[in-house]
Amino acid sequence: MENISVPQHVGIIMDGNGRWAKKRGLPRNMGHKQGAAVFKKTINWCRELGIKCATFYAFSTENWRRPADEVEGIMKLLRQYIKDIRAAAKENIRIIIIGDISRFAEDIRDELINIQEDSKNNDGFITAIALNYGGRAEIVKAVGELVRAAADGNLSADDITEDMIEQNLYTKEMPPLDLVIRPSGEQRLSNFMIWQAAYAEFLFMDVLWPDFTKKDLEYAVEVYSSRDRRYGGV
Repeated sequence: MENISVPQHVGIIMDGNGRWAKKRGLPRNMGHKQGAAVFKKTINWCRELGIKCATFYAFSTENWRRPADEVEGIMKLLRQYIKDIRAAAKENIRIIIIGDISRFAEDIRDELINIQEDSKNNDGFITAIALNYGGRAEIVKAVGELVRAAADGNLSADDITEDMIEQNLYTKEMPPLDLVIRPSGEQRLSNFMIWQAAYAEFLFMDVLWPDFTKKDLEYAVEVYSSRDRRYGGV
């Protein structure tokens, strides 16, 4: 893929696991299992294509509303794939967890915190995983930090800037978001990185996430490269 502009930061909404399983007469959690396998492959595909950072929407603040047995299955799968996340960190990949992980079980929380700490100096690639994440909640959190600073007398409300908000987002140490990919045929952000996506390119694809391939990612990069990004200019 020569002579094309490659996005530095790609956000991926991993959607369609349940429908993939339903089409095959399988339990929904089998779709999540297959989707997790594609997640691992996609990290390598991103690196091969020259992408520097990828953020994966794994579990939203709204996903707790799903049936209890499905949520339990996702938590079991998360425990299993934490091992793979740790293995990825050994390949010079920095792992960043975005979202409020306080609601997860203690063993999951501790592992995620440790993986982030252990990989913080890795500079080969950034893999961000959105867990119990919501874009609106992230903005509320960032604004809350600034309100507390103002209340303590360390900041004037009139001096608050966009950059200050960005420095209090989960993504403060990541490159700007260039491209959002959503498989499954749905055409919405679903509360994913709504601040960061202000000037990102969007690509909605009909493929279900468990069927997502390297060719699909290559196509997404080609489409991105063909876009004229003017950021409000001419």
